[in-house]
Amino acid sequence: MKKQLGTLFVCGILALSCATAVSAQPQDHHDQESHDQRSGSHPMYDRGHSEGWYKKGGHVPAEYNGGTYEVTDWRANHLRQPPHGYHYVRSDNGDFLLVAVTTGVIASIIASH
Repeated sequence: MKKQLGTLFVCGILALSCATAVSAQPQDHHDQESHDQRSGSHPMYDRGHSEGWYKKGGHVPAEYNGGTYEVTDWRANHLRQPPHGYHYVRSDNGDFLLVAVTTGVIASIIASH
């Protein structure tokens, strides 16, 4: 009985040390986008705050005004129809920005929850 308990104890210690060694291995980040998502980084949001434009009345830089940031299905996101000449842009932290299409001026920011 004592021999069996000793064997179980040693096996448990070995299993624990193997699990610790595996979890201590550095993570390989294959691309910046997935790294940003894991680390909680929000390039548009962070850049907008540091440059001072991520606010009502600020100007969204052209690279964020459209493309993958543009929200084309506002209904699916439980948003009201944007007024004529405006569209929604989704920031990296999940906020929705109502932006004037021609000028890039932020009319409002709808915080995500």
